[in-house]
Amino acid sequence: MSERRQPDGAKPAYEGGDRAVSGAPAGDGGDRAVSGAPAYDGQEEGGEVRLRRQAALALAVLAALVLAVAALTTPWQALLTAGEPPGPARDFTAAQLARSQAFDAATSLPSYLSLALTVLVAGLLAATPLGARATGWLRGPWWLRTILGVAVIAAATLALRWPLGMWFETVLREYGLSTQTWPSWSGDRLKNAAVEAFLLALTITALVALARRFRRWWIPAAAGAFALTVAASFVYPVVFEPMFNDFTPMREGPLRTSLLAMAERDGVPVEDVLVADASRRTTALNAYVSGFGATRRVVVYDTLLRAPEAEVELVVAHELGHAKHDDVLHGTLLAGLGAALGAVLLFLIFDLVRRRAAVPSIADPRAAGALMGLMSLSTLLLGPVQNVVSRQVEARADLHALELTRDPETFVAMQKRLALSNISDLSPDAVEYVLYASHPSGPERIAMARAWARLNGVNAP
Repeated sequence: MSERRQPDGAKPAYEGGDRAVSGAPAGDGGDRAVSGAPAYDGQEEGGEVRLRRQAALALAVLAALVLAVAALTTPWQALLTAGEPPGPARDFTAAQLARSQAFDAATSLPSYLSLALTVLVAGLLAATPLGARATGWLRGPWWLRTILGVAVIAAATLALRWPLGMWFETVLREYGLSTQTWPSWSGDRLKNAAVEAFLLALTITALVALARRFRRWWIPAAAGAFALTVAASFVYPVVFEPMFNDFTPMREGPLRTSLLAMAERDGVPVEDVLVADASRRTTALNAYVSGFGATRRVVVYDTLLRAPEAEVELVVAHELGHAKHDDVLHGTLLAGLGAALGAVLLFLIFDLVRRRAAVPSIADPRAAGALMGLMSLSTLLLGPVQNVVSRQVEARADLHALELTRDPETFVAMQKRLALSNISDLSPDAVEYVLYASHPSGPERIAMARAWARLNGVNAP
């Protein structure tokens, strides 16, 4: 329902010559020194050219698919204002606007420093021998060295980012948004890092294994990247979310009955609405839908239940909009195709990267650092594009909530409550809006509700 910029990168939220200079010989462990594929005796240069042309054709096809899916599943006209520009001064007092601006100023510096650190580390891993040197001393089978390489670099990166995370957490506490102790905050951070490192190690180890086995490794890599993305999205609600929160069915009562009746009226199959014990770490209000098919769930923070029931119903109506339009499934499909495209693009560009990263080939475990750097950079570059799509999807869910409840007055009251409780940025500058805004701003959402009211003959709040 709403998101706040975090300092841990713009995410989770997801490195001279053919001889390595890490101190180990290029042929260490029997790895072939190749560029993009295992070295086969007698392979002609023309064969390599054909492989690259095939990969380039696959890249073009996947890019077309990504664009087609994005165009067909994104509601590009959802953010409706009917000529009324968002005006935060109309709905928020001077003191409220000042508090929002002060919070934004307090969090901007650690956020931008974290972003700069992410870019710096990723750039060093992808364009220098840093990753190869950091992992070249590891010994053992190739797969063990790959996993350990990911773990070593992930741990070093976490250590570098830790002070910035503490800075940001301190600001949250000063503004009353965090209820965590340092041990619980550290535990959450370590668990999150462990999940990210596990998924990275799984992905990179599989990639190295395919590169060691197949000339056209980009074909199984693209298929595997798509499958892993879909599988991760499907199992995330039941495997990973319980690591961070406890979920219980909403207690019996008028609110639960009303929400389930609204879902039935909306034609969205929802067996229950789950409540997350978010209050043990934050005072912020939120709700979300995750998973698809058998793992789809609508979740509300327990902090949200302190709001009036009509506002809770509107928040859930918004989430029902996501479920009704299969937004998680469409987002997963788009992400899976993007991951497949990335695997093919990696085949085409890694020969350039490996020379700067001083690794013999992508089939060498010492390539783990360069791969982590490239993945991090791609995530940063795609972030603004994903935000454009996300803002439209969120706006459609808002419109769905208005259509389902036909109560723009409560909608505006709910948006004010969310903006004030979460200390949202009520007038984000262009850079922050592009980098961080996965949702329309509070004033934009309020203006859209008023426009909807006028267009539908309902009294505008």
